[in-house]
Amino acid sequence: MTANRYPNLRLLDHPLILHKLTIARDARTKSPEFRRLIGEIAGLMAFETFRHLPLEPRRIETPVAVTEGARISQPVTLVPILRAGIGMTEGLLALLPEARVGHLGIYRDEETATPVRYYSKMPVDIADGPVLLVDPMLATGGSACAAAEELRQLGCTNLRMICLVAAPQGVERMLEIHPDIPIHTAALDERLDENNYIVPGLGDAGDRIFGTR
Repeated sequence: MTANRYPNLRLLDHPLILHKLTIARDARTKSPEFRRLIGEIAGLMAFETFRHLPLEPRRIETPVAVTEGARISQPVTLVPILRAGIGMTEGLLALLPEARVGHLGIYRDEETATPVRYYSKMPVDIADGPVLLVDPMLATGGSACAAAEELRQLGCTNLRMICLVAAPQGVERMLEIHPDIPIHTAALDERLDENNYIVPGLGDAGDRIFGTR
């Protein structure tokens, strides 16, 4: 049903992901444990998110014999949306330490709910390989769409997004504006509340990651 309604959505419901996400959602979970869980969930999600990375053959010599293997053929760039996206980046880098990390600062104006960009630092050759947009939450989709548009302006064509929880409104907005960008998420939540927070969601992921709530 989800795949039919949201063809851009990839729901990763592995038991370990769901187990850790449940603990992370719990309001009693403190910042150190929440931060650890976010990284661990991102690492688990990375296996599927990185499934279609381009490969090239590589001939190597093991201690026993010569054999044919494969290596990733293009540079991979992670682009966390500051600041909460940083919390997922360590888990992704643990799986793919060769990845570069760009940074994109976007915050949501609380009165208008529109995205405001305040910082951008990317590899000069970011368009030469796959780019993974990283943010724990996809709420209205405003920040994600703004981030995707900036990356497109830099020439990026191989884009995908990873988030822990998503609201239907955000998925629909991305589908409307950037239908070719797959969204990998651990949970499609119920809705947005009157303040555009995801329900049941995670709360403010940035505050919970960095202990500023």
